[in-house]
Amino acid sequence: MTFADRVDAGAQLARRLEHLRGQDIAVLGLSRGGVPVAAEVARALSAPLDVVVVRKLGTPGQPELAMGAIGEDGVRVVDDDVLSRAAPSAEDLAEVEGTERVNLDRQRTQLRAGRQALRVTGRTAVVVDDGVATGASARAACRVARVRGAVCVVLAVPVVATQVLPVLREVADEVVCVTASDTLSSIGAWYEDFEQISDDQVTDLLSRGGDGGSRPPANAGASAGSAAAPASAPDVAGKAGYGKSGEPAGGSGGTGAATLHHAADLDAEVTVSTGTVQLPGRLTVPSGATGVVVFAHGSGSGRNSPRNTFVATLLNDAGLGTLLLDLLTPGEETNRENVFNIDLLAGRLGETVEWLRGQPVGGDAAVGLFGASTGAAAALTAAAVPGSRIGAVVSRGGRPDLADGNLAGVHAPTLLIVGGQDTTVLGLNREAQAQLRGPSRLDVVPGATHLFEEPGALPRVAELARDWFAEYLRG
Repeated sequence: MTFADRVDAGAQLARRLEHLRGQDIAVLGLSRGGVPVAAEVARALSAPLDVVVVRKLGTPGQPELAMGAIGEDGVRVVDDDVLSRAAPSAEDLAEVEGTERVNLDRQRTQLRAGRQALRVTGRTAVVVDDGVATGASARAACRVARVRGAVCVVLAVPVVATQVLPVLREVADEVVCVTASDTLSSIGAWYEDFEQISDDQVTDLLSRGGDGGSRPPANAGASAGSAAAPASAPDVAGKAGYGKSGEPAGGSGGTGAATLHHAADLDAEVTVSTGTVQLPGRLTVPSGATGVVVFAHGSGSGRNSPRNTFVATLLNDAGLGTLLLDLLTPGEETNRENVFNIDLLAGRLGETVEWLRGQPVGGDAAVGLFGASTGAAAALTAAAVPGSRIGAVVSRGGRPDLADGNLAGVHAPTLLIVGGQDTTVLGLNREAQAQLRGPSRLDVVPGATHLFEEPGALPRVAELARDWFAEYLRG
């Protein structure tokens, strides 16, 4: 069997997915070739469409041979068989991954074109590609969907190599295909028209949502009363602002930008100035919230991290406000020294907290910090500053050892969450807990690794964080 093109493949695939019609599903197409197939599936099932960006890790000297793949939010899979045969050095492997991580971030920014990632929390994620030969990219994409909080992951492809089905079923709850082949050497051989897909074609399909289900706007969830004050209102100390519908007012939060206004629920893009840089963020505050949690993500992640977004959503549902932001500019992130400059990150985190306290939504609210990996070290360092008045700290897979001698100055109630299989980091957290001066607890999520990718691991993290902040951020 061959397919006329990706649209034809998508139409045939959609017929095999009819059992999902009427369910709460989100269709995620792999960049780039999977998106046209996914768009047809989304259209046929009247479901929302998004892209999941993955990059193949080519073997040094044989770039066409995949030794693994990476995906958004730090997801990484490797092919142990290829690695054992090719035996790349640790330096070569790190160089390939570093290069592809930069390419992934660039492509993600270009393909999303300013749109927020589609929320899949609590939904069935249908991950779609135009075909699977080795399975590395598909496995990475399924893990991204799982990290984003999907309760069920369905991998759907027109054609798949029979020998990779067992490993695919380890990462997906269901694998659906039109045909499976014992001799699959080239995906393109199964298509009459297999032309390369451009980034522009992908962004066009995404902008139309595949003509499927409704795609919530970037500021979905904000009530009519959550728009900012008129643009003529003065900015708070010239440090941040946003306009109606969550759009930046004046583009940089400088003079003339709007002040934050909290009439009911607030969900808006903001810009915080710290020193000479502008830091973008997203501020969400439910009506009546008495606490706001500021997130500090780890290296290789960002304010749109599906993991942190997942946790933030649960906090919002519990009546807590959240501020997700990047502590470094895109240019600064390319310098690895900045990523591990905890004093720099903690300083900007402290300035952000002070900015938040100057806003109507934050003036009377208790402020908590949620840090992941290196972001946890920044959160603990910021909390140790005398007079910081941090109400509580939660660390997810944190590196408290990078906080150096600041741990003894942390008096805020601190929760340390570590995966049971993340043994090195677990040891570092046990040592760190002994140095903290305030109430503390170390919770271990059984079976979880550093990124909490395992089923049920991230929801457990979110529940622990919610309960901790709910107890200590009471205003």
